Amino acid sequence: MSAVEVAESRELKERVIEINRVAKVVKGGRRFSFTALVVIGDEVDRVGVGYGKAREVPLAISKAVDDAKKNLFTVPKHGTTVTHEILGVFGAARVFIRPASEGTGVIAGGGVRAVLELAGIRDVLAKSLGTTNPINMAKATVAGLKMLRRPEDVARMRGKTINEILPLSKARLAEIHAPAETVAPETVEDTTEIEATAS
Repeated sequence: MSAVEVAESRELKERVIEINRVAKVVKGGRRFSFTALVVIGDEVDRVGVGYGKAREVPLAISKAVDDAKKNLFTVPKHGTTVTHEILGVFGAARVFIRPASEGTGVIAGGGVRAVLELAGIRDVLAKSLGTTNPINMAKATVAGLKMLRRPEDVARMRGKTINEILPLSKARLAEIHAPAETVAPETVEDTTEIEATAS
């Protein structure tokens, strides 16, 4: 079984972000219908957002789920968080997504949280900087996640190794910049040999 088949066989979970009642004014009065904004994902790395409209709520949700299935995509991850920080933009919505250390949890609100959780991201910081329209916020989050790139992809594009692309940890930087340690001589003879080579 290939990796693609395994990914497709995972059970997709759905979460309704918002249901809205909309009215159309016709000759006889108002005609009501419902819209549904739904996010689906396997809580591992695939997620999609869909929008549906119908005369009944269950039908609107099922239409939104069908729409979300058409828009499924894979999210690049680094452990339990995202690979790097990104700003997702859609219309007037701007969502800033930033990696977080393990144990932080999903620090996000509303539709943004639903998208990130169903994408399988466990530790992340997110902040909405624009409109609070749930549709545009969800789509801005999706736009941001689609712009994420893996270190190996960036390394391949630049013709470098992954180690050259990734930032060095503090421990590794300290190791590189630490002065070379000189080993103390064990005997008097070793000391005279070091002095002889120095002169």
